[in-house]
Formats: sequence, C-alpha cells, structure tokens
Amino acid sequence: MEKKQSDFDDLSSAQAVLVGALAPGVNAPTWTTLKMVFMMLGISLTLMLVLGFTSSDTALILHVGFLVLITLTLFLLLTSFLQQTGLVTVEHQMQEMGLATKDIKTSQKTE
Repeated sequence: MEKKQSDFDDLSSAQAVLVGALAPGVNAPTWTTLKMVFMMLGISLTLMLVLGFTSSDTALILHVGFLVLITLTLFLLLTSFLQQTGLVTVEHQMQEMGLATKDIKTSQKTE
C-alpha cells in the first residue's frame, strides 16, 4: 500500500497534466494549468484592446472585443461544467487508463 502511495507522490505536475489531457475527467493540476492559460490569454487580449484604443482603430477594437467575448464565454462554461461535475484525482485517472494497479479490495470484488 505504501509503495502505491509513493508511486503517486513521484508523479510530477507536468505528468499529471498529461494524464489529465488523455483520461476522462479533469484533475486539479490540469484545471490550474487551464486557469493560467486563460489568465495569460486575458492579459494579451487586454493589451491588444489597449493598443486598439490608443491607435483609434475601430476594426481592431471590434475584432479583439469579439475575441474577449469568446474567451470569457468559454471560461465561464468550463467553470460551470466543473462545478457540476467536480474534479477527479490523478490516481483515479491513472487507474482508468490502466497505468496504475487497482486496489486489492476492488480486484477481489470483481473476481
């Protein structure tokens, strides 16, 4: 049992994000990475919007405003979806992908 726990402790956050991208469900490291990506996207779009206002380019303002609307809508939809479904653990995702051995109790129940 302790060997199994140490196997999960050795898992880096990058590996957890990779497992989260391939397995069903969303784990906490993957959600944290997605939030950081959305934050960086918001910062870059804000800077583009400021550039559009300073140059008085209406087409750029409308285009970037539409991108901000799409980004905000996607982030709100993802957040509400995760509130309804919840996060899963990395261990559970690894078990579903067959990368980790299942508990002895669950294997005895299936036999």
